[in-house]
Amino acid sequence: MGSNNNNHHPNSVQPPPQYTPYRLIKTLTGHQSAISVVKFSNNGKLLASGSLDKTLILWNTETLTLTSRLTGHTDGVSDLAWSSDSHYICSASDDKTLRIWDARAAECIKTLRGHTDFVFCVNFSVHSNLIVSGSFDETIRVWDVKTGKANHVIRAHSLPVTSVHFNRDGSLIVSGSHDGSCKIWDAANGTCLKTLIDDKVPAVSFTKFSPNGKFILVATLDDNLKLWNYSSGKFLKMYTGHVNRAYCITPTFSVTNGKYIVSGSEDHCVYIWDLQGKNLLQKLEGHTDTVISVNCHPTENMIASAGLMNDRTIRIWVQPS
Repeated sequence: MGSNNNNHHPNSVQPPPQYTPYRLIKTLTGHQSAISVVKFSNNGKLLASGSLDKTLILWNTETLTLTSRLTGHTDGVSDLAWSSDSHYICSASDDKTLRIWDARAAECIKTLRGHTDFVFCVNFSVHSNLIVSGSFDETIRVWDVKTGKANHVIRAHSLPVTSVHFNRDGSLIVSGSHDGSCKIWDAANGTCLKTLIDDKVPAVSFTKFSPNGKFILVATLDDNLKLWNYSSGKFLKMYTGHVNRAYCITPTFSVTNGKYIVSGSEDHCVYIWDLQGKNLLQKLEGHTDTVISVNCHPTENMIASAGLMNDRTIRIWVQPS
């Protein structure tokens, strides 16, 4: 096995002295199968998780206890999104539907039907009047929340759509696909404004706008995470060290204490990089399977991470103040 002294290990991470390491404070159990997604509500009071066990669980972020379980999907849940006011959740499922849930009442209030294959990714617009979804049917759908009908059905890609995300003002949508492309769409009329990446390989497994809307974070299935300047179409920074070849791992931005990029990994760890310097700050160990989803609390220095089938736990990490 060798020495346990990580200081001499070639992969050991030496964070800068001003960085306070995250540490595990709680392991949450409750899902019966792989957990595909964890997301904090925008007010920070709840954490929602979605699983291949067909359910979503809502957790209280103060007590770190289960508050409710949302049931109704007839197949696994791949993704979820919160409305801006933290009142509603939209979930995307392999049952080809999306469901809108009232988080307080813990009940489904609307089912969005139209996709002809697994619905893989979903997000609300900033005003929460629109929902964007991406599917294995290779389309992006932009839904009107009030009517539950699709405003646009965009024949977006030539392989499954892996991620869709609105920018800060809701005017643009970015999408990524297994076809190797990353595209920018006009949310109002569904037209393609720009193709940021157009390669056959590697597959684009995830993409999202940065909080300020100027940059786009793109993950590809060759262990790479890149930050792109949206307007110039140039890539600025690359974050490496994690393992990402098979799964659509969903990295994110952390902005509550310094600016970090946080991602799960197929080596069962969570990676934290300095956004500007690109250097690896910390590697969180503890999960026993691929960490596919990570999410950062909107105001506190807290990270939630979720593991696949052999793990089935959510881990809560904090920076001690």
